[in-house]
Amino acid sequence: MEMELQTSRLRLFTVDDLTLTPLVLEYFKRNQAFLSAWEVAREDSFYTLQAQQDLLINDMNYAASGQLVKLWLSRPGEERIIGSVALSNIVYGAFLSCHLGYRLDGAEEGKGYMTEALQALIGYAFQELKLHRIEANIMPHNAASFRVVEKLGFSSEGLARKYLKINGKWEDHVHMVLLNEAIE
Repeated sequence: MEMELQTSRLRLFTVDDLTLTPLVLEYFKRNQAFLSAWEVAREDSFYTLQAQQDLLINDMNYAASGQLVKLWLSRPGEERIIGSVALSNIVYGAFLSCHLGYRLDGAEEGKGYMTEALQALIGYAFQELKLHRIEANIMPHNAASFRVVEKLGFSSEGLARKYLKINGKWEDHVHMVLLNEAIE
């Protein structure tokens, strides 16, 4: 399923063409130090074309099964990837829920790109997928991430102790939630 959303300053697109693998690899190499504070510890093998291609194929399979919507960010007319946004663990039926994930190039922070990208993705989740609930889990000291989700209307449902192993350490996360008020 190829998908693309456009905002005033961003192109959000799925990677269905594995020729884009070098751009994804370049993004991760460029942001290795910056992302390490917020993500799982990565082995050196993660920063290879083969590993990135395997991960992209895995993403495509999850997307094809309806469990994932992952979009890469770039500026229109540019090939350089500056981040990604994702709805993962999508569950239908009585739950109609998913997890929200996002990452941005360290050099692009504070420019409003993530808020813009997430607004588009949330619109898609609520209007097209008809989801009821989007959940984002954020480490308490990630002030930038809190600013983004709070601007978008997320609210806290509490603290999940030692929720995810980030950069080799179990970290607490605040459980932030946005409900689709159009579905009741």
